[in-house]
Amino acid sequence: MLFKNLRPLKHKTGRKHFAVLLDPDNLNEASCLNLLSLSETHQVDFFFVGGSLITSQNQTGIIRLIKEHSDIPVILFPSNSLHIDKQADGILLLSLISGRNPEYLIGQHVISAPILKASQLDIYPTGYMLVDTGRQTTASYMSGTTPLPYDKPAIAACTALAGEMLGLQYMYLDGGSGAQQPISAEMIAAVCEAVEAPVIVGGGIDTTAKAKIALDAGADVIVVGNHIEKNPGFLAEVSNLIASYNVALDVHR
Repeated sequence: MLFKNLRPLKHKTGRKHFAVLLDPDNLNEASCLNLLSLSETHQVDFFFVGGSLITSQNQTGIIRLIKEHSDIPVILFPSNSLHIDKQADGILLLSLISGRNPEYLIGQHVISAPILKASQLDIYPTGYMLVDTGRQTTASYMSGTTPLPYDKPAIAACTALAGEMLGLQYMYLDGGSGAQQPISAEMIAAVCEAVEAPVIVGGGIDTTAKAKIALDAGADVIVVGNHIEKNPGFLAEVSNLIASYNVALDVHR
């Protein structure tokens, strides 16, 4: 099962999905294998691999390790064209529509296009929206962009709608690494109401209560990263929560 299966599922079943974001800078072989073991016991739908600032050479090895020990799809979450890795199954081709920096709206995409064309990666055009969650994040700093105001769901909804009209097929609301608070239920609901595209939500989800709020607001995919690295047992908690939603909806994961 690959990420593209989200598209027909959104309105037919309401199925919920769980993605674990792996930052190569924060993992070594032992910690990665531990997460992979937990993921076999407690189902994870996707591994997103990447980060806003990758300072190590770990990404290639981490992806190779996942492919050797797991059948869970690996989706690249790149900050620039240097982080494309053909070992993965797919790539979130992110357009930073919350910002006004042309480098992250189209510039890096031009550089990446021939590489992606020659690869076997499935490409998922994604409207990426950074949200102000109480502190400046690496993503906002590195991209030189201002995030969406936390308490302005209408701006987020219109931004997502514009992205969808431009042909983007997924919307990603992200509070960024180390977010002080998760994306608000009001903003998630407004974006879900505005677009037909599946909505991905990440940043600041460090309790099952916060994960439940995002799911109840309409998120199709919730993404957890930093907190699982600190507390691997949280992976099981979120997986069980997602499973409970899908059982209630009578859909299969």
